[in-house]
Amino acid sequence: MSVPSFGVGTFRLTGQAVIDSVRNALDLGYRAVDTAQIYGNEADVGQAIAKAGVKRDELFVTTKIWTANYAAGKLVPSLRESLDKLRTDYVDLTLIHWPAPGNGVALPEYMAALAEAKALGLTRQIGVSNFNIALTKQALDAVGKGEIATNQIELSPYLQNHKLAAFLKEQGIAVTSYMTLAYGKVLKDPVLAQIANKHRATVAQVALAWALQLGYAVIPSSTRRENLASNLLARDLKLDADDMAQIAALERNGREVSPEGLAPAWD
Repeated sequence: MSVPSFGVGTFRLTGQAVIDSVRNALDLGYRAVDTAQIYGNEADVGQAIAKAGVKRDELFVTTKIWTANYAAGKLVPSLRESLDKLRTDYVDLTLIHWPAPGNGVALPEYMAALAEAKALGLTRQIGVSNFNIALTKQALDAVGKGEIATNQIELSPYLQNHKLAAFLKEQGIAVTSYMTLAYGKVLKDPVLAQIANKHRATVAQVALAWALQLGYAVIPSSTRRENLASNLLARDLKLDADDMAQIAALERNGREVSPEGLAPAWD
């Protein structure tokens, strides 16, 4: 996989909350951190990373370009600003945050600008987020096969995205799952609770282990150190075929995020 399988997310966290979360995560052994321009926390994340004292080449930092910065003359300057906030000369991965089909910037234009950012050494890898199959194909046409490291998509036991995930696997594009716990909704699921009891694990660990076993990367977030530590243990949880079959049956197309004007027509 071209992206780490386990990282810490920072969505909805700002100020001291995100500083503490990232600092705790790095202290516990996380080495991948996911942020975005629109989160408004890149400077806080940069501060936390600087204070953690982990060598830069041991970290994997991801950010995402916001829609207002997609134009050819804006994307690279906006990424330079992100680097300043993050206190680094480069990020490991930069994503287009949403396809935003109606925002006036054509996909080939922003993908070319993203490729330029990579050519300039501002980012080691590039990718997309929230792209459907048709748009991922267009992105591949724009930058070339093998250039898109990941498509970061909402994916949980309630939204399993089989068709898109299968397409991405065929193309050699890593799947990064966000909202893997469906805003906490899966934590109350009786089937997952039963599986968790069987393995003496938490429901969150079961959901994360399910995604990991399917070959997806995960980026759960938490403001609590104990939850960050607990989530990390999902890497060691091995679900059996019966567990995986039971979770597969939980599919309900339970999408949590689909902002108008930003989201594509979902597969």
